[in-house]
Formats: sequence, C-alpha cells, structure tokens
Amino acid sequence: MRRTKTALSAMTLCAAAVLLTGCGSDAPKPAVDSGKPAAASPAPASSAPPAKSGGATHEVTLEVGGTGKTAVMYSGIGSGFEQQTLPWSKSGTAELTAAERKVGYLVNVVPGTITGADGKLQQAPCTIKVDGKQVAESDGVKNTKGCSYIIKD
Repeated sequence: MRRTKTALSAMTLCAAAVLLTGCGSDAPKPAVDSGKPAAASPAPASSAPPAKSGGATHEVTLEVGGTGKTAVMYSGIGSGFEQQTLPWSKSGTAELTAAERKVGYLVNVVPGTITGADGKLQQAPCTIKVDGKQVAESDGVKNTKGCSYIIKD
C-alpha cells in the first residue's frame, strides 16, 4: 500500500509539473485565412531572447543514478520529461534576472522508478550541483520526492 501511495504521489507530482511547464508558448498563433489579402506586419526586431538585466549565472548539474532506463523530468536548465538511460546527467547555465536573484530560481529533477538491490521498485537516486557544490540529494528510498533547490544570490 505504501509503495502504491509513493508511486501515485510521484506520478501526480510529475503530471502537475508537466502541466504547469507546458502552459505558455512564445510561438505565434497561426493566422486564419479569411480570403482577404494579409496586411504587412512589421519585421521582428530580433530573434534573440530579451536581455536579463542585473543577472547572475550559475553552472547547474542534474544527475540521476542507477542502471537501466527510467523517465526523468527536470527544469531549471531547460525542461524535459523523457525516458533516459541511467546513469544520466545534464549540465547548463542558469541565468537569473534581478528579481530571481531576490526571490529565487528553482531547479529540480524528478526521476522515475528503478529496481533496487532488493528486487523492489524504488525511485532512482538524484543530486543537484550548483557551481560545483552539491546542494540537493535524494537516495530514492528514504526521500522519494526527487531533488529540488532554489538558487538565491
């Protein structure tokens, strides 16, 4: 019963995160063809992302241990929810705006389940490192909520 609740909690967390991260889009909406000639639209000023004023950068590494394959959901240095071969890691740079430096910038990784040494299913272990320092860890047995950390300057 406990493992079922743990698995359901992890699945609910994953589903909620996927729904929340997939709500917005910068892509323009397709135009509806009304049969009228299209008005000329101004050319975009730049395709580069807007500059972040007062920003700070941090090198972030997300790691999931174990062997085999499992689903891994992550955010903070990009975002994704994909089947991965373990061990898995992803590194990147988190660029914080002035506001994010004050309130914090969330990075997280939520691994799926693997078969433990005892033959039972358990969450894969994970770690988060910021600027080379380990800031979050989950063994997948006692702590089954994945790994998350809020970067503040």
